[in-house]
Amino acid sequence: MTIRQFLVAAVVCAATAIAALAYPPEASAETCPDQQPFETWLGQFRRDAATVDIPERALGALDGLTYDPRVIARDRGQGVFQQSFLQFSDRMVSADRLQRGGRFIKSEGQLFEHITETYGVPAPVIVALWGLETDFGANMGTMATLRSLATLAYDCRRPEMFRGELRDALKIIARGDLTADQMRGAWAGELGQFQFMPSYYLAYGVDEDGDGRRDLLHSRADALASAANLLVAHGWRRGEPWLVEVNVPANLDWTQADLAVRHPQSTWAEWGVRLPNGQPLPPSELQASLLLPLGRMGPAFLAYENFGVFLTWNKSLVYSTTAAYLATRLAGAPRLGRGRGEVVPLGTHELTELQRLLAARGLDSGPPDGKLGLATRAAVRAAQLRYGLPADSYPTPELLERLRQP
Repeated sequence: MTIRQFLVAAVVCAATAIAALAYPPEASAETCPDQQPFETWLGQFRRDAATVDIPERALGALDGLTYDPRVIARDRGQGVFQQSFLQFSDRMVSADRLQRGGRFIKSEGQLFEHITETYGVPAPVIVALWGLETDFGANMGTMATLRSLATLAYDCRRPEMFRGELRDALKIIARGDLTADQMRGAWAGELGQFQFMPSYYLAYGVDEDGDGRRDLLHSRADALASAANLLVAHGWRRGEPWLVEVNVPANLDWTQADLAVRHPQSTWAEWGVRLPNGQPLPPSELQASLLLPLGRMGPAFLAYENFGVFLTWNKSLVYSTTAAYLATRLAGAPRLGRGRGEVVPLGTHELTELQRLLAARGLDSGPPDGKLGLATRAAVRAAQLRYGLPADSYPTPELLERLRQP
C-alpha cells in the first residue's frame, strides 16, 4: 500500500506517485552485480517459502514466473514529484471527484453506517482516500502482482522487503482470498481499491460481505471496511475531527506553527485563530497543531490527532493534507481560502540547492532530493530562526538568498 512509501503507480493514482518519492533507494540504479539467474533465485525462494508453512498449492503460483524488466525500469525511473499543496489539491479535489464521492456516500449509506459504527471512521475519510488512491476503484492497475513482486524481490535495491511481500501474497492465495490470476494491480505489487501491499492486505483485510473471502479488488464492502480497519490500526480516534481550516492573525508567533507543536483548541482561540467566516473557534480542549502547508501567506488549518493517521497512510505532507482536505469537503466544508498573499514555491532544483545549503550549515534536512518533507521543513524552521525570518517552516526565495550568502 502507499503507506509503505515506496510506490509509484499510474499518473491517475497520485497517491502512489508521491509515496514512492519519499522512499530512498538502497542501491544504485545500475545493474545489480553478481546476480544468479532469476530462475535459480526463484527456485531457492520457493524452497525457503515452503519452510514457513506456505502450502504447495499456493507455491504453485510461482510456476512459470519470469523476470519483468518493465518493473525495474519503473523503479529506477522514479523522478522527483514536487507540487505545492494548492497545485496538487486544486487538481485532485475536483468538482467531479467531489460529486462522485458524495454519490457513493449516499448510495452506500447503509454500508457506511455499519462501518462507522464498527470502526468509528466516518464515510468522508474513507471515500477521500478511495478517490485519491484509485479513483474509486477505477484505476487499480493491470500488472501481474506475483511477477512484479518476484522481480523486485530478486532485485538488489530492496530485496528483503519485497521477499516478505511476495511471501504474504502467497499466503493470501493460500487463505483463499484471491487466485494468482486475480492478483493484478500497480507495478510495485499494490492491490485493490485502496492499493494495499500484500502485508497490509493479509493483516487488515476484512470479509465485510460475508462470502468467506477478503476480496479488496472486486468487493466494495470488503475494500471499504478494510480501509477503515487499517485506519483504526494506525490510531484513528472515534468522533474526533482531523482537519479544520482557520484564519490566523498576521502577528501570530509563527514558531508555534509546526506539526510537532500542539495546543488545546481553546489556546489557539485565545491567540486569535478563528474560523474562515470570522467566527470564534468552538470551546474545546482537543489538542491541535497549526498546519501551514504553504507558509504564513497560504491556507491555514488546525490539524488534530486524527490528521496524524493520514500522515501514517502516506508520509507526503502534500498528499496527506490534500486527502484530509478532500475528506472535509465531502463532509460539507466549503472550498478553502487561498491565504493572505502570493506564495512562490521553490522549484525542484532550488529546493535541492536549499537542502544542500542547510546541510552545509549543520541543519539536517534529509537527503538533497528536491522534496519538501517534514525533515526539510524542520531544518527550514531552524534556519529561519537563525536568520531572524518568520519561522513558519516554509522555504522562500528570501531564505534561499540568505543561505547563498557566505
